[in-house]
Amino acid sequence: MVGMIRRVHKWHFLHLLSTCLVLSGIMVCWDKLSVIPYHYLGLGPSFKINSWTISREEACKFSDHHYLINHKDKCESDNVLLLLFVKSSPQNFARRQGVRLTWGNESYIESELGVSVKVLFVLGVHSQPESRRLIQSQLYQEDQKYHDLIQQSFIDSFHNLTTKLLLQFNWAHTHCSLAQFLMSTDDDMFIHMPNLVHYLQQVNQVGARDFWVGRVFINSGPVRYKSNKYYVSPQLYPWVTYPAYTGGAAYVVSRDVASRIHQASLTLNASIHIDDVFMGICALVIGVTPEAHDFFSGERKSPYHPCIYKQMITSHGHETDLQELWKKATSPEVQNVDSGFTGKLYCSLTKLRLLCSPFNLNTYPCKPSTIF
Repeated sequence: MVGMIRRVHKWHFLHLLSTCLVLSGIMVCWDKLSVIPYHYLGLGPSFKINSWTISREEACKFSDHHYLINHKDKCESDNVLLLLFVKSSPQNFARRQGVRLTWGNESYIESELGVSVKVLFVLGVHSQPESRRLIQSQLYQEDQKYHDLIQQSFIDSFHNLTTKLLLQFNWAHTHCSLAQFLMSTDDDMFIHMPNLVHYLQQVNQVGARDFWVGRVFINSGPVRYKSNKYYVSPQLYPWVTYPAYTGGAAYVVSRDVASRIHQASLTLNASIHIDDVFMGICALVIGVTPEAHDFFSGERKSPYHPCIYKQMITSHGHETDLQELWKKATSPEVQNVDSGFTGKLYCSLTKLRLLCSPFNLNTYPCKPSTIF
């Protein structure tokens, strides 16, 4: 009897051990498994993409809005490294000013980093008619002072984000087609501009083609709950998964991709209001796949620490602390924080503690490439 109990316990132990080994293997290989193109599994819309194709006349209706504010000569120089669009709402005056004083300061970028980056805030009109006239007047005054707004006549709302995307790529094609890279971001983002510029310069040196980088989402699917703002009806999008895409909060594409996205959008149905998904559909048409960058953040702020600042590109959710973070993240001391063996060990342990904490999920991933 005792022997039987021991055998049962031994069997349970072996079962538990094998389960742990299988789970460990899945965890180790998860990143590799997650990048398998989902359309190879027969789940994606690649074989149905013709259903999104419409005539140019029909497609034109999605972007047929006139400019209220425009700056056609923003890209006078042919030597623009980055055309940076900041999606903003008309009433977000303080956020735009925060960007101008920190990572969106063109003068700082040119004098300190030695490159040309053109920053434009992209707007529609205020959604409330009773407030629209006053806010529009304030926007005209703001633009007279800073000359960095582009605005069209569509209602600025969540359900018009794809319209705002079309505005960006149309404007880039018409007025700044020679910029090496195009970036789209939100006005509550923090961008570590020195790190971003250095990264793009490295990419540009080896020749940037088919380049699309950001926080990548693979095998995500439409929300079917009508109460959710991300709801997409089965009639509009009947498939199980979306094409791979980067989060709309911040992504960068190379010049050739920007041009081809624009061309694709001229014959695609842009009625889906989730702009990053529409971007994924356009990219599927032109055969471009997004590349994940570990230091493009998720939906939460990245941890505040010099060891993080050394590698960060973007951080999400900064409405009031841009100037404080900019001062800390661009301090010269940050560059030396991981110098020498002791510094590298210190930063590795610090990032392990910060990025693998359950309180910092959905910032930067907890994996060897971000920690060591």
